[in-house]
Amino acid sequence: MEPMNLHFDVRDIFRAPRLALSGKKIWIFLSANVIGYVAYFILNYIAMALSGVSFGETWATQGLYPCAYTVEVSWFACTLFWVGVIVWIVAIHLACTAVARVTYKQLKGDEFYSSDDAWKFVRKHWHPVVFTFVSMALILAFFVGMAALFALFGKIPYLGEFLFALPYLLYFFGSVFTVYTAIVFLVSLIYTPAIVGTIEEDTMGAVFNSYSVTWSQPWRIIFYHIILLPLAGLSVGIFKFVLFYGFKLVNMVFGHEMLMGEKLSNIMGSAAQTVWPQELFTSIANACASSGFCCGVCSIGSKMLNDFYTCFIPASSGSLSGTESAAAFIVGIFLFLITLSFFSYFLSILSVGETIMFTIFRKKSDDDNILDRKDEEELEEEDDEDNEFNFDDDDSDSADSQESDTDDSETEGKTPPVE
Repeated sequence: MEPMNLHFDVRDIFRAPRLALSGKKIWIFLSANVIGYVAYFILNYIAMALSGVSFGETWATQGLYPCAYTVEVSWFACTLFWVGVIVWIVAIHLACTAVARVTYKQLKGDEFYSSDDAWKFVRKHWHPVVFTFVSMALILAFFVGMAALFALFGKIPYLGEFLFALPYLLYFFGSVFTVYTAIVFLVSLIYTPAIVGTIEEDTMGAVFNSYSVTWSQPWRIIFYHIILLPLAGLSVGIFKFVLFYGFKLVNMVFGHEMLMGEKLSNIMGSAAQTVWPQELFTSIANACASSGFCCGVCSIGSKMLNDFYTCFIPASSGSLSGTESAAAFIVGIFLFLITLSFFSYFLSILSVGETIMFTIFRKKSDDDNILDRKDEEELEEEDDEDNEFNFDDDDSDSADSQESDTDDSETEGKTPPVE
C-alpha cells in the first residue's frame, strides 16, 4: 500500500474534482444532506404553522423549499428555523469529516476504506467536530463580555475615565486578538473536519491547529480557495450537464409517441415541476434582478431558467390519473435525490480540497508528511496481529508442554528391564 505521490503545492489542488467524483464520497454527503434536509423541512413547516400559515398554503407557495423568514414569524418559529439550519450544517460537517477520512486513506494508498468505516470513525470522533466551533464561539463571547464589563467600569464618575485610559493598550491588543479569533473561527469552520479526519485531533488539538494554520498559512488559504472554488463550480457544471442530458435522453426515448407518449409527459412534467418549480425559481431570479445587487447576472439567470424548462422539462397536461400521480411521486423522489447529488458533489470537491490543503500545510509548516503516519486503524490492526501472534505462541507453548507431560508420564509408566 503505497501513498499517492503528491507535489505538496498548488498542483495537488487540481486533483480534487477527480478524487471527489466517487460514488462513496457523494453517497456520504447525499446521506447527510437527506437527514439535514428532512430536519430543516419539518421544522420550517412547523414554524410556518405556528405563524398561522397552513400546510397547504406553504406547499402551494414554497413546496419542497420552505423558508420561515418569508412571512412574519414569532421568536419561537425563528428558533425552529435556525435549529433546522444548524442541524443541516452539523450533518454536513460530520459528512465532511467522513469524506476527509476516506480521502486521507485514499492518499495513503488504501482504496478499500468504505463509507461504513468512515462513519464508524465519525461516531468515535464527532466531539471535536462539534465542540471546536463551540469552543471558538465561547472564546469570542468571553472577550466581548470582558470588554463590556470594563466598559461598565468606565461609567464610574471621575474614576471611569482613568480605568479606560490607563489600560487602553490592554484593551487594544485584546480587541486585535478578538478580531484574529473571529477569523480563526471562520477558518475552523472550513478545516476542522480535515484536521480531525487526518490527524485524529481532539477538541483542543483542533482549536490549536486552527490558530496555527491561520497564522502560518493565510495567503495559501486564500490563494488555494481562489483556485478550488471556480474549479468546483466548473466541475459541478459539467456533472449537471451530463446528468441533465441523460434525463433528456430518457424523456426522448420513453416519451416517443409510439411508446409512453403523453403518459410520460404527464409523469415527468408533474414530478419535475414539483422538484424544480418554475414559478418559484423564476420569482427568486426576478426578485434578485430587481434588487440591483447582482449586476444583471440574475436577469441572465432568469432567461437561462426559461431555456432550461423549454429544453428539459416535458409539458404536462395537468390532469393525472391515480397511477400516474403515484408514478410522478416516485419519480419526484428520484429527481430530488439527483438534485441533492449536485450539491453533494460540490461539497465532496470542497472536502477533498480542504483535506489536500491541510496535508500541504502540515508539510510546509512543520515538514510533517502526515501520509507517512500510522493512523489508529493501522495501529489497531498491528495490535490485533500481535495478539494473534502471542495467542499462537501460547498455543504452541501449551502444546509443547502437553507433549512433554505425555512423554514424562509414558516414561514413568514403563517397567524397567530386569537384568
